[in-house]
Amino acid sequence: MSMGEGVALDIRHLQYFLEVARLRSFTKAAQSMFITQPTISKTIKSLEDELGVALFDRIGKRIELTDAGKVIELQAQAIVKSFQSLSSELSDLMNLKKGHIRIGLPPMVGSSFFPRVIGEFHKAYPDVTIQLFEDGAKKVEQDVEAGALDIGVIVLPAVGDMFETFLFVEEKLNLLVHPTHALAECKEVPLSALAEEAFVLFREDFTLHDRIIAECVRAGFQPRVVYESSQWDLISEMVAANLGVALLPEAICRDLDSERLRVLPLVDPVIPWHLGMIWRNDRYLSFAAREWISFTQQLLRTEYGGK
Repeated sequence: MSMGEGVALDIRHLQYFLEVARLRSFTKAAQSMFITQPTISKTIKSLEDELGVALFDRIGKRIELTDAGKVIELQAQAIVKSFQSLSSELSDLMNLKKGHIRIGLPPMVGSSFFPRVIGEFHKAYPDVTIQLFEDGAKKVEQDVEAGALDIGVIVLPAVGDMFETFLFVEEKLNLLVHPTHALAECKEVPLSALAEEAFVLFREDFTLHDRIIAECVRAGFQPRVVYESSQWDLISEMVAANLGVALLPEAICRDLDSERLRVLPLVDPVIPWHLGMIWRNDRYLSFAAREWISFTQQLLRTEYGGK
């Protein structure tokens, strides 16, 4: 059948196709869409039969988009995006104050700033559900860009220019050392003084990983990293066990045990830690997502001086 002979496409079929194209896997796409793999395989085969073209090139267990698949992907993205905007707008009209929001939070941000915000929001909007995804700020930004998340919290600045941003925390990184460390009694420590130290660092999918290494290189040395983690409390425990030094945001350092750790101001340079919410500036935002942004802006502006 040629593409011009009255192809009847279901929007769900396009969504399944886009998920397979995004994940390059029928199995992962089926899991993501909460359907069986035979269902998604049958759907793709049906699409290929209707369109008269192969959409995927199956190379063993690996699949890649064909040239025709890449063309269909672009068109399908536009169609699904338009449909989602239409559905969201209709949903807003029919179900005011209802909805679902997907929010991405780096682990240390979630535990430090958002439990109370989420609690207050739930009181005001009990019928709005919130789904939280914990990931490093890099992944959160990528998922907001891709549309997998409605809103993300990241360490600013964002990489792309397709985001609206709301800055709500302006802090800096502090140095964390063991109480017996040679620098423990200093009033402040320049970054260059850490050239020979062992570093306990965030994993590479965290913005601070690259930022700290870049600042060390700028200060004239490549940091010796002995351990990487996604958990700030594990990082602080490693320092408390005298296994290395760490650089952590002020907000985290305020809650640490001063008997087991020393928190020192880092200077030359001061490394900023600016937190912000981001969302796409070119996509329709649901009523629930808009209310979340407005609500948290007011609450965080009051509590943390966000701008």
